[in-house]
Amino acid sequence: MMGRDIMSIIETIDSYRDLSALSPEQLKKLCDELRERIINVVLDRGGHLASSLGAVELIVGLLRVFDPGEDRIIFDVGHQTYAYKILTGRDDVFNTLRTWGGISGFPKHRESRYDHFDVGHSSTSISAGLGYAKARDLKAQNHEVVAFIGDGALLNGLALEALNNVKAADTKLIIVLNDNEWSINRKVGGMAESLARMRSHSSYRKLKAFIKEHCRNLPAGEEIESFLARGKDLIKSVLQPANFFEELDISYWGPFDGHDLEDIETVLTLARRYDKSVVVHFLTEKGRGYKPAEEDPTKFHGVSCKPDPCALKQEPKPSWSAAVCDILCERAAKDSRVVALTAAMMEGSKLNAFQHDFPARFFDVGIAEGHLLTFAAGLAAGGLRPVATIYATFLQRAMDQLVEDIAMQGHPVIVAVDRAGLVGEDGETHHGLLDVSWGRSVPGLCMMAPRDIIDLRAMFDYAFSLERPSMIRYSRGNAPFLIGNEERPSIASGKAQCLVEGTGVLLIGYGSTIPLLLEARKHCIDLGLPGPAVVDLRFLKPLDWESLVLWLPQYDHVLTVEECYASGSIGEVLSARIASEDWTLTLSTIAVPDAYIPQGTRKEQWEHCGLSIESVVNHIVNCHGPATS
Repeated sequence: MMGRDIMSIIETIDSYRDLSALSPEQLKKLCDELRERIINVVLDRGGHLASSLGAVELIVGLLRVFDPGEDRIIFDVGHQTYAYKILTGRDDVFNTLRTWGGISGFPKHRESRYDHFDVGHSSTSISAGLGYAKARDLKAQNHEVVAFIGDGALLNGLALEALNNVKAADTKLIIVLNDNEWSINRKVGGMAESLARMRSHSSYRKLKAFIKEHCRNLPAGEEIESFLARGKDLIKSVLQPANFFEELDISYWGPFDGHDLEDIETVLTLARRYDKSVVVHFLTEKGRGYKPAEEDPTKFHGVSCKPDPCALKQEPKPSWSAAVCDILCERAAKDSRVVALTAAMMEGSKLNAFQHDFPARFFDVGIAEGHLLTFAAGLAAGGLRPVATIYATFLQRAMDQLVEDIAMQGHPVIVAVDRAGLVGEDGETHHGLLDVSWGRSVPGLCMMAPRDIIDLRAMFDYAFSLERPSMIRYSRGNAPFLIGNEERPSIASGKAQCLVEGTGVLLIGYGSTIPLLLEARKHCIDLGLPGPAVVDLRFLKPLDWESLVLWLPQYDHVLTVEECYASGSIGEVLSARIASEDWTLTLSTIAVPDAYIPQGTRKEQWEHCGLSIESVVNHIVNCHGPATS
């Protein structure tokens, strides 16, 4: 039986407070065990691997200097928090990561009292931290507030706005900058270059030695504060070149080795005792401790859960994102005006091939979704034909730009809305469920949803022909080449399509729900029920009212099935029209309820929302009454 002296360190830890008793050798072993635990779970369950591996020592150091039961540690995005989850009481449930009923892949205040702010979208930590710090001051409390942000998130407008507000807020905030030179892909832009100069400047190595040498000889307590006050001018004017943070009147320390626990603890202890806001800059290696992730941080930024062996036997299909990239490459080869843009999601949106083939016409603006759309508007105003690819969840951050800068001015920008609908394991912060209600409310915006690659191609062709903005929404997952007949109304006609005629009940959907409706119809026939009609709207704005007012009165019951929120859905629009007409029919809608849907597989989320064959068939049965034998 294994002796206590060789038991894993993780097994001996009941609380993060136990970290204070560990020796340097034990801490090193703990970091190795944390990485092993993270790797084993993430390779099985999926998750954000490379970022969390790179932040292990920083997390351990934070928890030795700060007490999250009293202090406030606020993470940015949450990609790097897995070690934090393990050390703050969730090791026993860590294997439920990103599963239905399990723990989230992101910080969630309802999940743990040590998660002080929910995060899924980047660049919120400094703003939230300033709010926490100012609340502390006004309530006469004395805990510390730490905002933990990655270098990729720092260039977002929200983070820059928060940095600009630090001086005016007149409070103390400790900003830990975790610099691994990456967001998902390698970072781009002026901020990345500025940080690179800081990383390479020899004076910072002198600063590190200066702080460590002088603080080693000082007693703990108030004398450190007086030392820092006396040494401020020397640190700032002699050792440091001018930098962005100091120009904003925020003290800057670094860079330091983010994998050296002694350095981390020394500097964070100094920051705790310092009386001003400070940026502490640490250099880390994304994917550290797992060679495949070290060699390819982009590939291992996010890892999918272990695939179903049965799925591996099926013929592979391209993802919707990859299909869009193929279309854009073909179009760009024929039209020199075509350009593609992304906000730090080149890999996720599968635009690698476009970037390779047309590097001068590809723009990665970093984590800056608002800028993405206004930049696209400017490109369009200048005579180009921009396609802005953006996840539906991140489009939420740029709705003002969509309205004011694109649609109101009528610029022919194509907004390719990726991951529309329920997205699976990333959970509620990443679902794309608002674009239908928001997009439909924007005057002058054409909005389409393809059910297969044939319609996807036709919709892009049509969008490129327009002299006004358009939006094409498509879901996460694989794109079928053909659903229904290949012959269909021209997209240019703006027509919906009746895929199959039926009796009694009319099923209406678009995009991702069309296969579900066709399968439900087949089940009805198998049950001895009349087969319902199935209509694919194709256009969400403008709706094909010319066809709808002919189809709707022919049926006793209409059921709309949509992968968006029920509030603001097409079902609501049709219901209002039916109420205004003298039609004797009933309408029901299956869509996402008024709730935030937690992490899990897309299948689990769909079933939870009633987007299942059983649910659709039950609605139809209730319309017809029991089937006859």
